[in-house]
Amino acid sequence: MHQRDSSVEVLTQAIVRYAVDRVRMEPPLDGPRTEAELTAMAGITISELGLGGLEALRVFADVLAPACISTDHPRFLSFVPAAPTEASILFDLVVGASSIYGGSWMEGAGAVFAENQALRYIADLAGMPTEAGGVFLSGGTAGNLSALIAARHQWRARAGGRFDRTRGLVLSSKGAHSSIALACRAMDADEISVDSDAEGRLHVENLRDAVAALAPEDRERVFAIVATCGTTNAGVIDDLDAAASVAAELGVWFHVDGAYGGAGLAAPSVRPRYRGIERADSFIVDPHKWLFAPFDCCALLYRNPLAARAAHTQHAEYLDVLHDDSWNPSDFAHHLSRRARGLPFWFSLATYGTAAYRDAVEATLTVAHEGARLIDTSQHLELIMQPELSVVLFRRVGWTPQHYQTWSDHLLADGVAFVVPTAWAGETVLRLCIVNPRTTLDDIRLIIDSLN
Repeated sequence: MHQRDSSVEVLTQAIVRYAVDRVRMEPPLDGPRTEAELTAMAGITISELGLGGLEALRVFADVLAPACISTDHPRFLSFVPAAPTEASILFDLVVGASSIYGGSWMEGAGAVFAENQALRYIADLAGMPTEAGGVFLSGGTAGNLSALIAARHQWRARAGGRFDRTRGLVLSSKGAHSSIALACRAMDADEISVDSDAEGRLHVENLRDAVAALAPEDRERVFAIVATCGTTNAGVIDDLDAAASVAAELGVWFHVDGAYGGAGLAAPSVRPRYRGIERADSFIVDPHKWLFAPFDCCALLYRNPLAARAAHTQHAEYLDVLHDDSWNPSDFAHHLSRRARGLPFWFSLATYGTAAYRDAVEATLTVAHEGARLIDTSQHLELIMQPELSVVLFRRVGWTPQHYQTWSDHLLADGVAFVVPTAWAGETVLRLCIVNPRTTLDDIRLIIDSLN
């Protein structure tokens, strides 16, 4: 299996050629196939003797890859798309080939050093202090969970054991990402969803009312307040400064989920909307969403990394050699084994420079806002709200949920675009999420025209 012969050289060249061609091509939209179709086309791929590398690559290239929607297509506008730079994708190959363990300084000092510089870039965008630091994880769900584990640990440690068997309580808004509720379930903690305003934004009066309504024993159970900068469905930013003030009054942890919208910190045009994020005890943003890194990559930052280390460090005899003052990424989240997944993001930043990132984020904001104006002036469409970041919510006048779904299915089947319906205030509507600098106003116009 590890023989280095001419067949390995041929396979290496074929794989590298495929990867480079994929990076440089206009990505196909493609689309899913049924399991029956894939079985008929690919057959049984795992066998005793194996297919051989070239045949396995052919099956992937000809059958499996076209059954996956390309998230980097400029008209992939559902969920939160991805738009990794050429440099980040190519360097992802290097990371895989380098066999780097990214969990400890001892084993991966160079990789950890580079990742920490990329984390510093994000911390500076957020205005966090010089001692802030953290780790790259797989995604926002893992980042939110790890941050809340650290928050609960600090709450219990400060209580001197009084709350060690008490079920904790988190306050978030109804616009919070579903991973906050999942984290609470995983931790066996309670969550109170605070009513949001008409645009899905956490409002300070509602938050204060929710705190005031708590019984004294429940108020003691609160260990974190979670705010969102860039809600997934509507792209709005909570009142971060007010939420930070309420957390300070309660003496609890303030966490900000910026998995999608945190990247807007790079854009001077919207940076003032994030006032208060510099007060966060923890903050996440997913570079694989709007900071042009490949999957999977979430940056988790702590104001006081030592609090996170106290919560997450794993202790075992064989790990004792690592327990010094070194910066071990495994000490800052609920993981031990870890890929150095922040390196492609670091390489892209180092290659292109932060000004290019600023300009790319600003470009997507411009397309989103100009696209919203096109929708607003269209006779057959209605804009639900002016976009705050790069999510555009709108409705097609007179359509039922089935109309939306049929239109969406045809758009994908025809290879035009991937736009799926969402729900807003109980109504089926449409949502565009624009994070790809290759998405143009003409792309938005094409979608608008298809709705006529």
